[in-house]
Amino acid sequence: MCKHEQKNCPRCNTPFECRVGDITNCQCYGIELSVDEEAFITKQFSDCLCRNCLQQLKSRYTLFTEQKDLYSNR
Repeated sequence: MCKHEQKNCPRCNTPFECRVGDITNCQCYGIELSVDEEAFITKQFSDCLCRNCLQQLKSRYTLFTEQKDLYSNR
C-alpha cells in the first residue's frame, strides 16, 4: 500500500501531498539536489518541503556559493 500524507510546508505553510510510498509521483520528484544542497536544506528543515520551496532553496544555495566564491577571490 502506498503511503500518502497531507503536509504543510514548514517554510511557507503551503499544503501538499507527500508521497513517500510512491516517490516517482511525489511533488518533489525530479528536483535534483547535490549533497551540498541537501545538507544546506536539512540544516534548516527536518521535514518535507513543497516543490516551490525546494526549488527556491536550491537557487539560494547556488547564489550563496557564487557570492562566497566571488568574495573569497578578492
